Amino acid sequence: MARDRSATALEDAPPPARASSWGDKVRFVVRGIGQTLITAGLVVLLFVVYEVYVTNYFADQAQTKVKHALTKYWQNHKDPLLTLPDGKVAKLATGVGIANLYIPRLGRDFARTIVEGTSDADLAKGPGHYESTALPGQLGNFAVAGHRVGKGEPFLNLDQLRAGDAVIVETESHWYVYRVKGANGDITAADSDGIPGREIVAPGDATVLLAVPDHLDTRPDEALMTMTTCHPKFTAAKRMIVYSQLRQTLPRTSSARPAQISALYDGVSA
Repeated sequence: MARDRSATALEDAPPPARASSWGDKVRFVVRGIGQTLITAGLVVLLFVVYEVYVTNYFADQAQTKVKHALTKYWQNHKDPLLTLPDGKVAKLATGVGIANLYIPRLGRDFARTIVEGTSDADLAKGPGHYESTALPGQLGNFAVAGHRVGKGEPFLNLDQLRAGDAVIVETESHWYVYRVKGANGDITAADSDGIPGREIVAPGDATVLLAVPDHLDTRPDEALMTMTTCHPKFTAAKRMIVYSQLRQTLPRTSSARPAQISALYDGVSA
């Protein structure tokens, strides 16, 4: 017996659409938020990977080139820090290596070539010398900036330094041994000149770069070194400053490390 066509049509028709409930709308919104958060999380993760790993790779490549160029320069008995007859130093080209930095507390493998200048491009090659400050070994304030996370992160562990630790600067002609300042073993305490070994300051505090740090209109009577970096890690909210004082100067007669410099590594306590 043939089925009624109208009945067949009713059976084949799609079910009527169900009206959206309040719960459906909430679930839709929550699902959208969840997907957005996942996407944002992936973007942040990729950014962190880029900042910490990718920039480190390129910075390491740039640092290697700068170091090799400086080594070759020295092998040809040329010194970018050569003093002119009038006692001044010729204008230094930014982004070019001027000295090597070693910090025994940070390990025997810690070695960075300091470049001239502190622009983003300069600091992408290594720690950079503030152009307006003294040069290695000179009276006054030899100031150097360095990234703490990513872009080579030369000053990643600068917070590990202790009062009395050696900071070694090698130039074409000399080895300069600075010692981190502090009083009674406390790196945050100021010694007789009123300068501590370490302090935390605002990003725009330029007094740390004065000839006598934090002392305006004061003539220097000692050779100091100032290292600056971001604080805390992964932020640029503040600046961590580490001060050291020149304690020893040795002539550099060859590329070999003098016994006195090697001994500084043996004296680092755990």
